[in-house]
Amino acid sequence: MEKKEHKGQINIELDEQMSDGTYANLAIINHSVSEFVIDFINIMPGAPKAKVKSRIILTPQHAKRFMKALADNIQRFENAHGEIKDYDVPPIPMSFGPTGKA
Repeated sequence: MEKKEHKGQINIELDEQMSDGTYANLAIINHSVSEFVIDFINIMPGAPKAKVKSRIILTPQHAKRFMKALADNIQRFENAHGEIKDYDVPPIPMSFGPTGKA
């Protein structure tokens, strides 16, 4: 059976390694006049260091589209599954680890 390609359709491939995904529980966002840089990090409690697991660089226009798409998906998720609770979490210190004792 032959697949018909529709006009304007994009064929997106997802290889096996990428399909596993990467877990992140912290995102640090920086921007300049021409781009937004989002670093996704997996930080573990008590660990002295954390590594950036993925970095995504977007134009300001794509960053805004991403924000709208994420908000739309969160709304659809909450409509189907209930409100996502936002817990009060203390800010993560930039040292990412335990503080020394004197």
